[in-house]
Amino acid sequence: MSKTFVSKDLSDLPEIAAKIVGHISNPSIVLLTGKMGAGKTTLIKHLSRSLGVRDLISSPTFSLVNEYRDQAGELVYHFDLYRLEALDEAYDMGIEEYLDSGCWCFIEWPELIKDLLPEKFWVIELLEKDGERLIELSSCS
Repeated sequence: MSKTFVSKDLSDLPEIAAKIVGHISNPSIVLLTGKMGAGKTTLIKHLSRSLGVRDLISSPTFSLVNEYRDQAGELVYHFDLYRLEALDEAYDMGIEEYLDSGCWCFIEWPELIKDLLPEKFWVIELLEKDGERLIELSSCS
């Protein structure tokens, strides 16, 4: 199953993020793919806001993972795995516990951990076409 959203500019993102969160509906693992600068972190900010996160949301490029809480106090994890060079580094940070937590996990640059993913997860691919951003949501199970 797949759904595509079109963003003409940043003002579209709150509505698109709310639709994505509504479509997924339950805390899930969500992989975000796209080239550098495609807007992965920006979309995660809006997805987190749609979940009720009020914390400052920033890229975890150096910390690898940021932890937020939604309005109900539930955890939301935001990963940026760009700097990981080996799967052992993911194990060292406890990636398996995060993936098994039952919390929302938004993961940028997930390629290295593909073999660790559970049976079901979501993928959001960000593409640029004719000056617009295509945001493709698909379920993997």
